[in-house]
Amino acid sequence: MSIIEVANLRKTYGSTVAVDDVSFHVEEGEIFGILGPNGAGKTTTVECIEGLRRPDDGTIRVLGLDPTRDRLELRLKVGAQLQESELPEKLSVREALELYASFYPDPADPQVLMTELGLAGKADTKFGKLSGGQRQRLSIALALIGNPSVAVLDELTTGLDPQARRDTWQLVENIRARGVTIVLVTHLMDEAQRLCDRLAVIDAGRVVAVDSPAGLVDRVSDEMRVAFRPSAPLDVSILADLPEVTEVSRNGEHVVVTGTGDLLYPLVTTLAAHDVAAVELRTEHANLEDAFVTLTGRSFDEEPTAA
Repeated sequence: MSIIEVANLRKTYGSTVAVDDVSFHVEEGEIFGILGPNGAGKTTTVECIEGLRRPDDGTIRVLGLDPTRDRLELRLKVGAQLQESELPEKLSVREALELYASFYPDPADPQVLMTELGLAGKADTKFGKLSGGQRQRLSIALALIGNPSVAVLDELTTGLDPQARRDTWQLVENIRARGVTIVLVTHLMDEAQRLCDRLAVIDAGRVVAVDSPAGLVDRVSDEMRVAFRPSAPLDVSILADLPEVTEVSRNGEHVVVTGTGDLLYPLVTTLAAHDVAAVELRTEHANLEDAFVTLTGRSFDEEPTAA
């Protein structure tokens, strides 16, 4: 069942087209990612979904509601963790949650949320004294305090250290387990790969693909790359002749072999037959960044070419 439907969404700011003919749907109970580089139009898209911005064209329905016409009703059903959010420095975690709880007719219990999100020990800590990870946990708690059916999480882990990022990812999975549908806005490939059931890949304001992370990667290639340092002098032509191999190259002391199918077994057995061991061997498969390059014709960090 689709609980969010976006069709032909368009939003401009003066002569700048931020979102152009964006369409996708979000199923109940999934973590749906909106993935793209900075400036791709991700935040504008979700702000239209939340009713914070009025689209210039297109239609949006969230839980059957029009975010522009039914904004007040929708506010009670959609929780939002904004890309940048600040609270008064002297407001404590408990005070912030109790304040936000007063905005809703049937809020969650602030104490329960603090416990679930690892903030119980920081209940009386002022906002200005919280770490980056703790602020993100509080931001998530504030998004959930109204017992929403949908939570929008925008650039959730930007600026967090690796451990705080992994901890936050676990929190997101726990939220979904509570029955909340999640729209996750991110420019982080590993985050999208880890968390999302499906993704809308957005580039320069347009959706270039919607699929599962694995489905997007499968669109790229089933190729594998194997890199290793040969333990003895190696004539790479013996590897190039293997039917599974499509390319062999050298990178300094390392040999990089690209191929398809069950590449690793014939590669290793061929090396062994020539008394060569594969030292420092590592394998690489296509990933989401490869998919983005294939779908858009440019690297993730590269500026789009002007039309």
